[in-house]
Amino acid sequence: MGTTPRYALWLLLTVAGLASPNLLAQEQALPAFSKMTSLADGWEPLEFPNIEQHSRYELVSESGSQVVKAQTSGGASGLITRLNINPEGSLILSWRWKVSNVFDKGNAREKSGDDYPARIYVAFEFQPSKAGFFERAKRKTVEMLFGEELPGNALNYIWANTLPEGEFITNPYTDKTVMVAVSSGSERAGEWVSIERDIIADYREAFGENPPPIRGIAIMSDSDNTGEQATAWYGDITLTFAKNLAKPD
Repeated sequence: MGTTPRYALWLLLTVAGLASPNLLAQEQALPAFSKMTSLADGWEPLEFPNIEQHSRYELVSESGSQVVKAQTSGGASGLITRLNINPEGSLILSWRWKVSNVFDKGNAREKSGDDYPARIYVAFEFQPSKAGFFERAKRKTVEMLFGEELPGNALNYIWANTLPEGEFITNPYTDKTVMVAVSSGSERAGEWVSIERDIIADYREAFGENPPPIRGIAIMSDSDNTGEQATAWYGDITLTFAKNLAKPD
């Protein structure tokens, strides 16, 4: 497993089991941080082998609203929620977040700088019909070893260091994950920033095709590569689903 990207396999294995029979309504919020009595209310810890130092997540009151506070100091871990959504038309992911600082050593183009004070990870179902022989064989081996079906591509919405806002780049560890800089730099550190992204449009730009079903969403603040420190706050994350309506004759 020496060639496995940094804890990416464990993240994929964890998200792979996150399937729910519930279908997405016209508008649906993920388990709302603002209404939780515990982080276990719809979200689960995401921890990685060989990384003993974890980021800390807790519910706190911030400006009159309950949010998740994340603190990372040379470690990595996240929170994930279960989804099984077949995206059609337009699927808008909305959230707000705040960070104390960006990482001086952060660099989305390099493995050594692949850390972010805040990120949201969207994992999609694997499509074997579009994979080559060696990709299918590799995944089959993993499934036999771990008893899990691996999902496929992923989008990472990140608060970057110097990567310009709006830029898409392939993750330095795996071409199955594309990083999207939705916030960047320290100019707005310390204030809440609201984000809206069309997941379907972003997937098309990142991978050149329509997306398969979404299997899970995670939040993560990590600093195990850079060894730096940061605090982030995550507000409620909402999905708004709208089909394309036919125009009247």
